[in-house]
Amino acid sequence: MSDNPDNPGQVTTDVLVIGSGPAGASAALFLATYGVDHLVITKYRWTANTPRAHITNQRTVEILRDMGIEEDVKAQGTPAGLMGDTVFCTSLAGDEIGRVRTWGTHPARKADYTLASPSENCDLPQTLLEPILIGHAAERGSKIRFDTEYLSLEQDDDGVTVTVRDRLSGQTYPIRAKYVVGADGGRSQVARDIGLPFEGQMDLAGSMNIVFHADLTKYVEHRPSVLYWVLQPGSDIGGIGMGLVRMVRPWDEWLVVWGYDINQPPPQVDDAMATKIVHDLVGDDTIPVTIRSTSLWGNNKMYATRYRTGRVFCAGDAVHRHPPSNGLGSNTSIQDSYNLAWKLAAVLSGQAGEGLLDSYDAERAPVGKQIVLRANKSIEEFGPIFDALGFTTTGDPAEQIANMRARTEDTPEAAAQRAALREALELKDYEFNAHGVELGQRYVSGAVAGDDTPEPEFTRDPELYYHPTTWPGARLPHCWLGHGGHRVSTHDITGKGRFAVLTGISGQAWAQAAAGAARSLGIEIDAHVIGPGREYTDVYDDWSRLREVTESGCVLVRPDAHVGWRARELPADPEKELTEALARLLDRA
Repeated sequence: MSDNPDNPGQVTTDVLVIGSGPAGASAALFLATYGVDHLVITKYRWTANTPRAHITNQRTVEILRDMGIEEDVKAQGTPAGLMGDTVFCTSLAGDEIGRVRTWGTHPARKADYTLASPSENCDLPQTLLEPILIGHAAERGSKIRFDTEYLSLEQDDDGVTVTVRDRLSGQTYPIRAKYVVGADGGRSQVARDIGLPFEGQMDLAGSMNIVFHADLTKYVEHRPSVLYWVLQPGSDIGGIGMGLVRMVRPWDEWLVVWGYDINQPPPQVDDAMATKIVHDLVGDDTIPVTIRSTSLWGNNKMYATRYRTGRVFCAGDAVHRHPPSNGLGSNTSIQDSYNLAWKLAAVLSGQAGEGLLDSYDAERAPVGKQIVLRANKSIEEFGPIFDALGFTTTGDPAEQIANMRARTEDTPEAAAQRAALREALELKDYEFNAHGVELGQRYVSGAVAGDDTPEPEFTRDPELYYHPTTWPGARLPHCWLGHGGHRVSTHDITGKGRFAVLTGISGQAWAQAAAGAARSLGIEIDAHVIGPGREYTDVYDDWSRLREVTESGCVLVRPDAHVGWRARELPADPEKELTEALARLLDRA
């Protein structure tokens, strides 16, 4: 970043990132790690002031592992073992209606999560995540300007001129960038200014957050979870009478969510009313409560069908807007930026042609649509719970409560009700254990050089279960390899901003081929021969089971740990084949 000598006072940079939320802060971290000159602006004076996003899934943690900051995440996040005993109850002190094992904590699902990734999911509130991202980005060279508001932009063939305002001095000035990343949230001005097309609707329903401190240990420690759903027909918590008590930090910092009619004036909640709501949901009005904040937000169902116009890209909530169901928001935002950052770095360094940037749209827009629809469907899937409890057959709160209590009776009707409730709670797997949605993206774009094989079929539910495959476009399967007597993941020997080739002893000619392709294309390629007597050993023979190519074949892994190309076996001229595959996916005609 520098002043423009042709236009004194104008700041210039290669990439301007607008916004410092999960998408913007992570973009800064990735760009800084890759050595890309960039600047971040945000109209706020610091990072998030409320713990909005919090679920941090395995894909995100392994991305941050690639950045070398997984230990910071683990140190501050609530570990997976304390996340998953999700409770449905009449209050925390009241009748328990049922529990659902969530976020992979069910014994039958834990193996799926353990086998899928070197990293565990965790709960890390946005108030803690953003400073980690911004802090490491700044350490690595990010320039970050707080209190700096985006106003407008103009594009030309060579770059983008962005007009901003310093909110402290009131000064307006231009920033000149080669590329712009609009990560300015769910009401993105950047997305509007570049005319991104959207489908769906904003503000379908209203919700209020109340952040508070209270020691609720005696009500939750024996059933640790992130979420406690409270059903109180006739209460003041909106709609059918369902509120949420969400753990922020165990077990003394919390967030309450309750709904209101968005077509009516928003509720005015003072500390006294907020405290009463908390006491009602907890079921104990003797608990000392300190209210920290209240805020309003809308449930949205909207996604962009295109993420780019010219030299301006959008990421995060700017292009996918949805309720917090499934915990997909910040994860998908960070993954957007991870997908885009290595491509910008490759183009700016001359290692790739401009066409590589077209793949950002092609790869990430389908993911955005998927998670918006999934999150909204998860809200609809509360309906069978309400049906089973007898809430939807009457609008009378007294009758609803009586219907809910009837499930305890020794009658055929109550037995049927219990069976219906059991099935309804099992349906919530699609919200709380959607492992395939979290890890199963398979990209189809110009940045993937296909191998003319059909996409592998799913043998289990594709939303609930992750299906590992090296089919080009899929995320590289994880397994443990041996290295100097220690275990390392396949994800540990790939990434780091570079391409990698994985092969076996019979295919060690790929190592020379990778060196030749790297020289021809002017890029870095790590080549790893996996087998006995080599630097990396297949200690459990898991890689041989997962690679889907012969020992003499190879798997080419992109910097974002997605498979870019593969060869089933060693061809006559491996250097020519590898160079051509890389040239295709890098738009190096």
